[in-house]
Amino acid sequence: MAIREEVHRKNPRVKDKSLRHTPVRVYAVRYLDETMVVTSGSKMLTLEVRDRILTVLERGLEVKLDRFGSSVHSAMSEKMEFLGMEFQAVPPSVLHPPMSEKAKRARKMYLKRKAAEAQELKNARETRRKKLGLKILNHLFKKVRRGHEFELGFRIEDEVSQEFKGWAEETVVEYFKSQEHRRYWHRLFTSGDFFSLNRVRDQLPPALVDSYDQLQETLDRFLMPRRGHGMSEDEEMLTEEEDERQYEKRIVEDLTELKMRVNAPIELVRKAVKLAGFTNSMGRPRPIKLLICLDDADIIKWYAGVGRRWLDFFCCCRNFKMVKIVVSYHLRFSCFLTLAEKHECTKRQAISHYTKDLKVTNENGVAEVYFPTEREIKMMGDKNLSDPKPVDGALTMILVRLAVDDTSLSCLAHFCAGTETALYRIRLLQNRLNVDPLNEKKWVQGLSAIHESLNKKCLPLCSMHASDLLLGKITLQDIDCTQFVDVM
Repeated sequence: MAIREEVHRKNPRVKDKSLRHTPVRVYAVRYLDETMVVTSGSKMLTLEVRDRILTVLERGLEVKLDRFGSSVHSAMSEKMEFLGMEFQAVPPSVLHPPMSEKAKRARKMYLKRKAAEAQELKNARETRRKKLGLKILNHLFKKVRRGHEFELGFRIEDEVSQEFKGWAEETVVEYFKSQEHRRYWHRLFTSGDFFSLNRVRDQLPPALVDSYDQLQETLDRFLMPRRGHGMSEDEEMLTEEEDERQYEKRIVEDLTELKMRVNAPIELVRKAVKLAGFTNSMGRPRPIKLLICLDDADIIKWYAGVGRRWLDFFCCCRNFKMVKIVVSYHLRFSCFLTLAEKHECTKRQAISHYTKDLKVTNENGVAEVYFPTEREIKMMGDKNLSDPKPVDGALTMILVRLAVDDTSLSCLAHFCAGTETALYRIRLLQNRLNVDPLNEKKWVQGLSAIHESLNKKCLPLCSMHASDLLLGKITLQDIDCTQFVDVM
């Protein structure tokens, strides 16, 4: 931060808006032991900033650094990897490309259809009001014919007149918004204008001629502010000029500005889904038989933990839609197939029982939803990356509940003194897959693994922390791993 303030102080901004000035800037972001520094300026400045930072870390803080991993990249021509995501500087037109002609036509058709539906609803409401009013009037008319008298404690004539006056004014204002309607009525009122003839005007009283002139001025002012098609031509000219200015502004911004694009490594996500066993070799969902020994709620919680972590982590990415497809389709239907494999039923029966939202009843008989719903996934996105949580904790580990009821053991979660616990055995997914996490060709790069020493260890957990560990809300760092229980 001291280096950043020093660079900004030496390169102040120019307050003159007529000049296009881009000062040198330094930005930095850090998460745990990974740091990314972005500079706008020369490459020599970037190298100087990097060397100063490495010197401070090694000599001042005595931190061991990976100098081979500390590299300098061009933000425009290369993709930078940070926290398992890809960063690249692109022009604004790449992030917000202009709509194609086909998209514009589809947009116009959508707006037209939406306006037609709104008009149909409005007409339906007016029809219902008219029918109701006719029923009321018909009922009153019958009562009057039979000799009934109506006595009201208050007079409603003023209210009715004000209501009708408001309706009339709104109708007139809405009708005369159209230039075509105004031209039509102006043409009707001015057709056969014999008062414009001088020989006729000389023979009429002056008061009549003056009143006609005032009427004509009123008509011209309200119905036709400008004769002919001058107004439409001026509006078209103004619209064209505004479009040209906007086009010029976009071109200048596209040539002078750069914005940061963040992409999720979708190929690595698909590879992780395939290696973990969510999909088969053809990319279609498949069951994970290792999860069959879990309860139904624990199976759904495990899938929900993986899905929610990916959704929370990649919510700021531009291709977040692809991650949502993986969670909403591959993980959801893999969960259905796992439940169907456990209960020896078909996928349709599992879907009809648990519904598309994967509802499961708790101990009190109340239906709960752990897996994100399709509507919830659809509404996700456009968020900032703040305090990301590791994605791999819920993916590489499952908890198998043992058939042992020992209430004498306390929960191993930090700051938890609960004694109503159950024993769980840790099973690591990388052992079942028989892959070496250190081998990048067989394991997803950036997807770390849990240490082998924790495999098949047993730990007592209360129901709340066991659920949080399955859902990925807590990790093994929140558990006292020195108090594991030995169970044969």
